[in-house]
Amino acid sequence: MVSRASSPVRIASRGSELALWQARAVERALREAAPGTSVEIQVVRTTGDRILDVPLAKIGDKGLFTKEIDEALLRGDADLAVHSLKDIPTRLPEGLALVAVTVREDPRDVLIRRGGEPGGLEDLPAGARVGTSSLRRRAQLRALRPDLDVTDLRGNLNTRLAKLDAGGYDAILLAAAGVLRLGWEDRISAYLDAATWLPAVGQGALGIVARADDDAARERVSVLHDAATAAATAAERAFLRALEGGCQVPIGALGTVTGDSLTLHGLVADLDGTTVLRGEASASRDDPAETGRGLAAGLLERGAGEILARVRGATHGEVKEAAAP
Repeated sequence: MVSRASSPVRIASRGSELALWQARAVERALREAAPGTSVEIQVVRTTGDRILDVPLAKIGDKGLFTKEIDEALLRGDADLAVHSLKDIPTRLPEGLALVAVTVREDPRDVLIRRGGEPGGLEDLPAGARVGTSSLRRRAQLRALRPDLDVTDLRGNLNTRLAKLDAGGYDAILLAAAGVLRLGWEDRISAYLDAATWLPAVGQGALGIVARADDDAARERVSVLHDAATAAATAAERAFLRALEGGCQVPIGALGTVTGDSLTLHGLVADLDGTTVLRGEASASRDDPAETGRGLAAGLLERGAGEILARVRGATHGEVKEAAAP
């Protein structure tokens, strides 16, 4: 019988080009840390990959891109899962744990205009059609440019760029990290300043999930863990969890670590961008979760709960129908 120690490390991943890039980056790091390590990447199709003709907010926000991969881990069919951290729910299924957070790529959003035209949001003409699948981006865009036509855009990164090039949109909004990882930096028309335009919680970092009792898996990926990114994103995830939000609500956050200090910026917005609540909190990096919860409490006192209740009401009741096979 082949021992577990000599068995391949099995990484579960979605099948998009970006997801596979991420899984292969972890594979390379594992091989470099322990030469001779055997690694296998297993592609798992998730609910978010299967349903492409429905806006994400109408499908639901509970593990859209992780549920089936979580199930593979719990069954023992895989040892590790590699995700964009922004896709990992703040509450993992019982038996699973977030065991490593990688060094963060650029966390900002970017604007990509058709034809490679330079210029930011302020340069788009009135009525320009801008594509995004994110309620967070939609809300911030409507707050800044209510004269633009904001239209839903689904699909993996390649598909979204193809739809832009085909003339379906004048511009699209994407996470900088994915564009940079796939080597398409020259397509970026403008980076959106994180001081005024907040990204998704965890955006730019990779999260690695394993079974909570798998000490060997946790030890293997310890070489990938970045303490500063982990602290910053822990504050962001605590902020999101305290607001009882998911990845498909208009919530943005960005934590930054400087030395022993952590600063967290957060926002909650309504769907049309007419109300945007912003806040900031600074504290020691030693208790990032408390920083996140504190900032959430401050925004809740200012009416964030009522805003989020309206958002949830606008999409409630459509989850089961949209997710039906």
